[in-house]
Amino acid sequence: MAQIQNGGQSEKSMLARIGMILLYICLIVVALFQLYPLIWLAMFSLKTNTEVFGLSPFALPQDPQWVNYLNVWENGNINVYFFNSVWITVTSVILTLLLASFVTFAITRMNWKLNKLTLGLFMVGLMVPIHSALIPLFSFFLELNIVNHPLSLILAYTAFNLPLTIMILLGFYYTLPKEIEEAAVVDGCSVHRIFFQITLPMTTPVMATTAIINMIYNWNEFVFVNTFISSDKWKTLTVGIQNFIGQYSTDWGAIGATLMISIIPVLIAFLVLSDRIVEGIAAGSVKG
Repeated sequence: MAQIQNGGQSEKSMLARIGMILLYICLIVVALFQLYPLIWLAMFSLKTNTEVFGLSPFALPQDPQWVNYLNVWENGNINVYFFNSVWITVTSVILTLLLASFVTFAITRMNWKLNKLTLGLFMVGLMVPIHSALIPLFSFFLELNIVNHPLSLILAYTAFNLPLTIMILLGFYYTLPKEIEEAAVVDGCSVHRIFFQITLPMTTPVMATTAIINMIYNWNEFVFVNTFISSDKWKTLTVGIQNFIGQYSTDWGAIGATLMISIIPVLIAFLVLSDRIVEGIAAGSVKG
């Protein structure tokens, strides 16, 4: 009997190993499919127009054109667009997270008559299409004299990202124990100290999650920039790519180099915040 049991256990362990091997093979295949577009874009950015159209899409560049990156950075004004994308994105993300945290704290931690109505008004923002708001926003910004100014982008990004950010933060705030804050009230802490010194530090995992979501949206956004900004001084990378598309010719290598430059900051931010993102998603998915 002992031999039969040992044989059965060894068969189960062998099947478990085979299952894990098959799982890893599937994950590797999926990872290759996910990474290939990035690898293809990297090769594309090092090709000339002749290689782009004359060679197979899967072919390696015969003579890697590293000069494409130098040209777009120095001669294509990409350095200005890159800096604009960075500071506008960072400012919008910080403002969105701060305002969303204020709103979520007030809704979940304070008892006032209109908190449910206020939450409903913010959630209505999820149903407003961006394109339907372009003309009203343009007219509004025109009256404020902030068209062709980065403030128009910051306000638009913050307004459209607030509803989703609040919705994500709500699930996390409901899981936070109120006893810590109640003890702080007993000790004489003000509302401001409770928020900034107790509640806000406890929400760093979900803040990292919402930060990367907002960053990706702001970094890749095209419609608002193309509508509100006309001066090269304030354009971002998404609109700056159009500089390499001419009426009679297009520098495809330069476009590929610009796209690679635009992808790198998002990849770095995701790698840095990846642990926090997973922690935030896991914590926010459990309530009670």
